Order: sequence, then structure tokens, then C-alpha cells
Amino acid sequence: MLGSVLGTAALGAASSMGPASAIANAAEPSGGARTTLPIGISTYSLWRFKNEEFKDVGKCIEIAGDYGFDGVEILLYQISQTEMLSRAALQDIKRKALLSGLALYGMSTHQGFVSPDPEVRRNNIELTIGQIELCYALGIPTMRVNTGRWGTSKNFDELMANRGIEPPLAGYTEEDGFPWVIDALERCLPVAQKCGVVLGLENHWGLGLTPEGVLRIVDAVNSPWLQVTLDTGNFLESPYEKLAKLAPKAVLLQAKTYYGGGEWYTLDLDYQRIGELMRKANYRGWVSLEFEGKEDYKTAIPKSLELLRKSFTR
Repeated sequence: MLGSVLGTAALGAASSMGPASAIANAAEPSGGARTTLPIGISTYSLWRFKNEEFKDVGKCIEIAGDYGFDGVEILLYQISQTEMLSRAALQDIKRKALLSGLALYGMSTHQGFVSPDPEVRRNNIELTIGQIELCYALGIPTMRVNTGRWGTSKNFDELMANRGIEPPLAGYTEEDGFPWVIDALERCLPVAQKCGVVLGLENHWGLGLTPEGVLRIVDAVNSPWLQVTLDTGNFLESPYEKLAKLAPKAVLLQAKTYYGGGEWYTLDLDYQRIGELMRKANYRGWVSLEFEGKEDYKTAIPKSLELLRKSFTR
């Protein structure tokens, strides 16, 4: 009886407020509401393809927890073939994240669809599908994908010396490459949807060098399961204008910092400005630190976390 009376009173109060007032009141943040976007760190920030002591994902998770991050993005290269074949080893990654109070929110993977050889593209489609299934096993909801590159640069250092610009293979143009990438990603999407993993195409060299290139692919595929992983450090000229073009489709924001100077280049990024343009795009997702400077991580990573906390408010 008391419950019925209280329920009637509550309904009456809500009715007197009117629908708009009731909704507004319900949406008001409490004093304990989170005031920033969730801030995580990519394991790449520690390993960097060279620091062997940090190749172990479990160790990176522990460090992320100690520094006060909210979650971790895993760079797939850091998981060994042995670990990938061991269900127990994979689930131990989830256990360590749980004990550290961290979410596993993203995985960065590599694949290449920019090839005139159908067999090469087929192999990369199968590779990507396997990566999606790995995300599913780890409970990771979004996965970074790339278009791939033409492979005409001698190495990554040469690519960076050329500002990320790479000529197509002899006899081909970039126009040839876009249908290959679009078709390959479309073939991956049924598995992505089944596994509940949103693919995020990154502005990451190759045909993803420009916002126009990324959007051409994402818009052609036209699926909620392929959106954008937006990297703040991969537009070397006019970064804010280019980031703003992709922000509305972003499902993950990778935020680079360069304390001590970058490995290949240094961008003086205004994160207050980037935070504002992401708010204008109504971005509510993860901000993932990718530290790429030469300063000791013990000082650079805490400074990076403080910078991102101040810049990405809700």
C-alpha cells in the first residue's frame, strides 16, 4: 500500500513538472558524475617497438593502473603467437585489467589491403577477421584498422622523411587502391557485427593519409561497424581543420604527446583546442594516450595524463 501511494505521488510530481522538465531534471549530473572523458593509455606508449622490458602487456596494464589511467588499449604486436594460441594466457590479460581497475577498450592492429594481388588482400582479410575474434575473446569493443601502404618506401624512416607520402606501385594510381580497401573492409564487417567489435579506420598513412581518403572509404562502406580511429599526431599540416572533418565519425581518439622531442617529428598540439573540437562533435568516447617522445616515461606519461584530463572535459 505504501509503495502504491509513493509511486502515485512520484508520478504526480513528474506530471506537474511537465515532460521536458522531468527529462532535464533526470539528466542533471550529480556531484559524483565524471567530469572528463575516460582517459586510457596504449601499451605502445611504453613498448614503442624497442623497449623489451615493456613488451609484456600485463606489465603495461599494471603501470597504467599505478599512474591512474581509466583503461588500456592493446597494441596487438605485443601479444606473442604463443599467447594468442593460449586461451588461458589471453584470459589472464583480462584478469590483470580487472584487478587493476582498468577497462580494455581498444586494440590496435595492422593489415594491408593496398595491393593489386587478390591473394594478398584475401590473406589480410583473413588476418583481420582473426584479429576481430581476438578482440571478442578479450571483451574489447573497438579495433583500429589501417588501409595499408603501397610498400614503395624502403622503410618507415624513409616514409616519415617524406612526410608520410608514398608513390603507388608502377602502373597503378591511388584510384586503383580505394576499391580494394573498400571491398576488403566490407568482407570483414559481418564478423565485426557478430562479435560486437566496431572497426575504426585510422588516419594512418597509405590511403588514410588525408581526411578525404578516410571518409571516402568509411562513407562508401556506410556501416555503423566501420567508423574512424582518430589520431591527433598523423596530420602533419593543418591538423585542427583535418581532425574536425573526422571528429563526427570517431569511435576512438588516439592522443599523441612528444615530451623530450619525437622519434620522427614533433607536433606542438593545442589539446585545449582539440578538446573543444571534439566536444563540438559530441564525442563522448575514450581518449587513448600514445606517448611518442624521448623523455623518460616516468615523468612524461604522468604529465601527458594531466594534460589530457584538463583538455577533455565533458
